[in-house]
Amino acid sequence: MFLLSYVDDVKLRQAIQSATNKSEQFNRFLEWVFFAGEGIIAENVRHQQQKIIKFSHLAANLVMLHNVDQLTRVFAELQREGVELTPELLGAFSPYQMAHINRLGDYTLDLSRKPPKTNDDFVFEALAAPGE
Repeated sequence: MFLLSYVDDVKLRQAIQSATNKSEQFNRFLEWVFFAGEGIIAENVRHQQQKIIKFSHLAANLVMLHNVDQLTRVFAELQREGVELTPELLGAFSPYQMAHINRLGDYTLDLSRKPPKTNDDFVFEALAAPGE
């Protein structure tokens, strides 16, 4: 009966397709967040696997919270400027945005900077065998 309803009802198919798309979008986002090991869980112990999954969900939730916070700020600014935020416009945005996040960070190296002076005698004393 469900299959017949599915084939016959366009709105039902659209609702199912929409839910499936959101789920797939979240799965792609979660895979992007869990980038180390390319999404492969190398653990064979079930509780370790569950821990890794929960940690990746936590990281994904933190990124989504950041995205929602930033979108909320931008939308509030747009409203102050007089832009009308329609449901259609807001529906085009997603908390699964990734392009603005640098997962690996930015590292700048100043190769002209000299390293600080150290007490080399201390290092050699620590490495010396006892009694020498």
